[in-house]
This record gives sequence, C-alpha cells and structure tokens, in this order.
Amino acid sequence: MDDRFNITYITIDGYVEMHRYRYLYFVIMFTAYILIISSNATIVCLIAIHKNLHEPMYIFIAALLLNSVLFSTNIYPKLLIDFLSEKQITTYPLCVFQSFVYYCLAGSEFLLLAAMSYDRYVSICKPLQYPTIMTKTTVNVLLLLAWLVPACQLAVSLALNTKIKLCTFTLKGIFCNNSLFSLQCVSLAALSIYGVFMLLNIALLPLLFILFTYTKILLISYRSCKTVRRKAAQTCLPHLLVLMGFSCCVTFDGVVVRLESDLPKIIRLIVIFLMILYHPLLNPIIYGLKMKELYKHLKKLLFQVKSH
Repeated sequence: MDDRFNITYITIDGYVEMHRYRYLYFVIMFTAYILIISSNATIVCLIAIHKNLHEPMYIFIAALLLNSVLFSTNIYPKLLIDFLSEKQITTYPLCVFQSFVYYCLAGSEFLLLAAMSYDRYVSICKPLQYPTIMTKTTVNVLLLLAWLVPACQLAVSLALNTKIKLCTFTLKGIFCNNSLFSLQCVSLAALSIYGVFMLLNIALLPLLFILFTYTKILLISYRSCKTVRRKAAQTCLPHLLVLMGFSCCVTFDGVVVRLESDLPKIIRLIVIFLMILYHPLLNPIIYGLKMKELYKHLKKLLFQVKSH
C-alpha cells in the first residue's frame, strides 16, 4: 500500500520460476501475439476488401475476429511487460479494469455467436425472407448490442468492485479475472447475485439460443434436399467448432479460479496459457479453412505472396 498516493498494488504470483524462464515465456507469448494479430487481421482485411464477402455472415465473422484481437490485446501486452520486469505488479484499479474488459469481450463473443446462429437460421430455414430480415440495419443493431449489452451490465459490477476492501494483495494468476474476488475481505451478496444474473444474461441465455437455432437448422436440413444439407454443414460447422472451443475456455476460467488452491501451480499456469492462446489463434484458422469463399480468397492471397 502506498499511503502518499493512496494506490493499492497487487503482486501477480501465477508464474513458475519466472527468474529462470522469463525470456522463454516472452518469446512464446510474443510469437503467439504476433500470430494472433496477423492471422485475425488477414481474415478481417479479406472480408473488408472483397465485395462478395460483404454479407451478414462474413461481417459477423469479421466482428468475432476483431473481438479476439481486442481480447488478446487486453492480456498480452501486460504479460510481455511482466516477463521483462523484475517485479510482476499491477495497481488495483488497473486490475479491475482488465477484468472488466476481459469479461465484456467474453460476453460479446457469446452474443456475436448468437447473432451468427440467428443469421444461419434465417438463411437456411427462411431463405425467401432472408433479404428482408437480415438488412444492413439489423446487422448493425446486432453488432452494437453484442458490444454494448455486456459493457453496460458489467459497468455495475465495476462500480461495486472499486469500493470493496482488500485483505490480500497477491493474485494467484497471470492476469486479472475472477481470481480478483479471492483478494477481497468480504464477498458481497449483492455482487454474487448480480454475477449470477450477468452469467445467465450474457452467457447461458445466448448459449441456449444458439443450441435452439442449430437444432432447428439440423431438423430442417435433415428433411430437406442434399444441397440444403451441404450448405448447412459448410456454414454451421465452423460456428459450432468456435462455440465449443470458447465454451471450454470459459469453463476453464471458472474451474481454475474455483480450484486454484487445489491445483499445482504448473498445471494452473499451463491451463491459463492454453485458455488465452486457444480461441484467438484457432478462430481465424477455422474460418479461413472451413468457409468456402474465405478459403478461396485466402488461397489466392497465399499464391500471390509466394509468386513475389
């Protein structure tokens, strides 16, 4: 605690033998961050450049990949600074803010996936009504809601967290997430109840909606001709893979925090690394390889790079 400036400092204590492996950590995470930025940016640029990709489905994919870049940028730069610093510390307000951005973007991910599932539902189950339902205005409203709803709901939690007193100042993690609650002297009942409300609103309800829409798509495509089944498989499979991957990451996030005292430090660190590496790196690969039109443009771009 610094009394002169009234700033609370938190020690980040989730690393294993930082003094020995700091440069190895730095190289791995720096390489991963560059790969995340370049791979996601490549797909987003391809969607922006090619007019035949200016459709709701691809716009939602671009938004999802942009969300992955923001998600990584909230975590990776601070990690890279920590690897090169003698002391791994942060201030409490910055820690709360990082946690706020982390969960805002996680909530946005679920809502963007829900918007994508709705788009696929209308496209496959109501093809004649698709142009009148999925208008430019509808797409813009869905994108705006996907980013604003989690931010507005989490703003209440942010305000409550800043007023809570801390009893411990050592974070058993490598960045600020739910583990922040373990530092607090008293767990506020209001904050816990509001946390459950947010979990239902920005994670479980969108997840149930996604499962409902894909079940409807599956039933309708099963009864339809081979062409409809192929279209459903080509466009829905990548979204489902991304959904499963991200749901696993969110589950890990909750499990690691709940079992932080029971898990060995090395296991906890590996799980956290996988959690922050997995979906930002895998999303562009899944969409780049599985979406037919995107794959065509990506292949053309790779051939151009090779020829030069």
